[in-house]
Amino acid sequence: MSGPARPPEGDAPSHGEDVAQRQVGTPISGPARTPEGDAPGEPLLEARGLQRHFPVLGGPLGITRVGAVRAVDGVDLTVMRGETLGLVGESGCGKSTLGRLLIRLLDPTAGSIHLEGRDLSSAAGAELRALRRRFQMIFQDPFGSLNPRMTVDELVTEPLRLAGAPRAQRRARALELLAMVGLSAEHARRYAHQFSGGQRQRIGIARALALEPALIVCDEPVSALDVSIQAQVVNLLRDIQRDHGLTYLFVSHDLRVVRHIADRVAVMYLGRIVELADKRSLYAAPAHPYTRALLAAAPVLDPGRERRKSPPRGEIPSAMHPPPGCAFHPRCPMAAARCREERPLLRAVGARMVACHFADADGQLSGQ
Repeated sequence: MSGPARPPEGDAPSHGEDVAQRQVGTPISGPARTPEGDAPGEPLLEARGLQRHFPVLGGPLGITRVGAVRAVDGVDLTVMRGETLGLVGESGCGKSTLGRLLIRLLDPTAGSIHLEGRDLSSAAGAELRALRRRFQMIFQDPFGSLNPRMTVDELVTEPLRLAGAPRAQRRARALELLAMVGLSAEHARRYAHQFSGGQRQRIGIARALALEPALIVCDEPVSALDVSIQAQVVNLLRDIQRDHGLTYLFVSHDLRVVRHIADRVAVMYLGRIVELADKRSLYAAPAHPYTRALLAAAPVLDPGRERRKSPPRGEIPSAMHPPPGCAFHPRCPMAAARCREERPLLRAVGARMVACHFADADGQLSGQ
């Protein structure tokens, strides 16, 4: 394809601005804040007993079911209106699968999903198409998620075209969307390959905003970008949330990024939520041994702070054959006999939820 030369990068934060300099609003304890910060949010999306098991085929012909990968294995989760809920964990823990389940890009094996009180898990046909207008997704790969044959204005208004909007309305909306993400009208007729990675992710964000959704699932939206560009995209997402009252589920393996955008954080391990707390409490005093290990393994950018890195020991067990009892016990330095025999339920411990037999309300481990 031919076209004008690639525009300038334009992705470095202006005036030295980065994520750390623009802290998210006051962290919450208990119910999530609204964008205005003046009242607790109400539940926007609720999942109960959510499972997604992928069949594993074997046998001589490769068509016999020999097991299942339990990618999501019994998740209860509530996303509050107006909040950013961070979802973190190691690669392979099921967090991206959970994000796709919550917006029906995948169908659940079991469990229920309700969006604004309506049953999303069983919706089909016209009902599902109507519900899809209420949520969108920003994908990890800004290079592979955009159709190279479409111009930018066509890309960002594709949801409107599928919804039956007339061409004139789509053209006007395209300019609005591009302005919202910091791109100009002159970019509208260019193609995705003419843009930098950060600009392509801005195009993906604009596309997600086209139908004015209530919920956006951000699946590792900055992991493919340079650190300076990550800061700009995160700040853009926060500004858009503030201006338009959006709710985010922010999926990431990078606890540094999550710390600067999330209100609450859910920690996922081997298909299950093991801890859910407001950001301040979780980072200051993690209550689950796995959360502690993740935070201990995270890099420290401040040279004045020294910390011995202590990543989770060993490898994540197979999601096809998870360990009995607590799934984390083979890697946990505090595991006891009870952990090997009895699976801990996700329970309220003070203002947080923890799936550990020995967690207490102060973020301590006791009772062993």
